[in-house]
Amino acid sequence: MNETELPPRRIYVAGHRGMVGSAIVRRLCSGGYGNPITRTHAELDLTRQAAVEAFFEQERPDYVFLAAARVGGIQANNTQRADFIFQNLAMECNVIEAARRSGVRRLMFLGSSCIYPRDCPQPIREDYLLTGPLEPTNEPYAIAKIAGIKLCEAFNHQHGTRYLSVMPTNLYGPNDNYDLNNSHVLPALIRKAHEAKVRGDAELVVWGSGRPMREFLYVDDLADACVRLMEWGVGEGLYNIGTGEDVTIRELAVSVMEVVGFRGEIVFDASKPDGTPRKLLDVGRLRERGWVASTPLREGIALAYADFLQRYGAA
Repeated sequence: MNETELPPRRIYVAGHRGMVGSAIVRRLCSGGYGNPITRTHAELDLTRQAAVEAFFEQERPDYVFLAAARVGGIQANNTQRADFIFQNLAMECNVIEAARRSGVRRLMFLGSSCIYPRDCPQPIREDYLLTGPLEPTNEPYAIAKIAGIKLCEAFNHQHGTRYLSVMPTNLYGPNDNYDLNNSHVLPALIRKAHEAKVRGDAELVVWGSGRPMREFLYVDDLADACVRLMEWGVGEGLYNIGTGEDVTIRELAVSVMEVVGFRGEIVFDASKPDGTPRKLLDVGRLRERGWVASTPLREGIALAYADFLQRYGAA
């Protein structure tokens, strides 16, 4: 597929105010696709079927990036389990069915690497899906995302749609969530390190043992991969999106401390959960198409910290 096949005003980005959706909007605009169709949650509640169907009937988008989701870190996933499974199931079911009814040409469903089994071989290939038990702390969210993947597959099989699923690794960057009650590990570390520096603390407390390994992808790199897949005409299947490299939480914390300028010591709180021991994606399918992430982790952390300072007016 070439770029002229993406009509500038017929692209709908669901979840455009979130970290992922806003990055996709930036990438589309910089790529010459004009202003995508967007709606805030106040304008369109994606958990309401009738409202979603009316929106699709009115706007008739040709392409859809389904980036809207209820997201959060370990604590949020583990304490708001009903919200995470219900709201994500409702959003993806409503959007995917309304897209079919209105004749959307192609849809991209954005999932999460937590869909894969807790203890599956590393790096994680796409065909490891449903080969073992999930990580218990985020099981409801993962089940909802797995359902979205299978929904796309079933619609393609039964209705001849062209719906693609992509599974990003751990994301960070502009518009990230820094709420310590429901954020992911990297933004939480940025905020905690900054506040510890401002207070003059001697220690930075980090959840868990520091041993789990995680892969991190700058969100604008994800957006580039998503748009590229649409441009290339990929209309089905499952693609991992990541860097193909991981670090321990301890190494991550050290990098964040250096970027933020916190000079104290790291203390690990082993009473808090570690989550999955390791989660590194096999990104071979995407690399075969010539795409690789372009933002090194240390550079990305610096960009994320600058965004944190700008958004929160921190000194």
